Amino acid sequence: MSNKRIVSPSMLSADFGHLERDTKMIDRSRAEWVHIDVIDGVFVPNISFGFPVLKAITSATEKFMDVHLMIVEPEKYVGRFADAGADLVTFHWEATEDVEGCINLIREKGVKVGVSIKPKTPVSVLEDILPKIDLVLIMSVEPGFGGQSFIEGSTEKVAELRAMIERKGLDVMIEIDGGVSRHNARELYEAGCDALVAGSAVFKAADPEAEIVAILEA
Repeated sequence: MSNKRIVSPSMLSADFGHLERDTKMIDRSRAEWVHIDVIDGVFVPNISFGFPVLKAITSATEKFMDVHLMIVEPEKYVGRFADAGADLVTFHWEATEDVEGCINLIREKGVKVGVSIKPKTPVSVLEDILPKIDLVLIMSVEPGFGGQSFIEGSTEKVAELRAMIERKGLDVMIEIDGGVSRHNARELYEAGCDALVAGSAVFKAADPEAEIVAILEA
């Protein structure tokens, strides 16, 4: 899964009135993943969507379903999201008191496991669990809302994590989410990212499919 350039358009920025249209656009595009943000209004002060919308999106695309849970007590729900069509379930390190238990629940479902950290959480908290997961999602904005500006220092955080992964000889992907566009994509890939989540940059572009290509080829 490592050393790739992947764009994962975030459906949080899609037009919910034309969800099937926007999903089919991603399906036609060069994006390999579809990013689904699940927000509960508790872990972060916003609410997005849940199982029915995930099922609707999976029915409209064959792409890899990249599900990011921004919810408290994710252990209660990770299995259901796997059953609803997720190929990768990512939960927040800050959202549970049983990180390893949550990892095991996802692994038991036969899907990929991701752990995300908020901007103020250091990558060092992940050192012991890195061998047990497939992906780390670094938030480069405060989670919960689309359209925010990229937080300076996030690129250095990616580089620090990539060095830690290589030092341990692991095959763990790095994904980043927040303020990603064609303008910073190259430096993020070069710092060690494999997958870039892009919401507003894609869905607010005049030509979303061309924007995906521009991010991939930055």
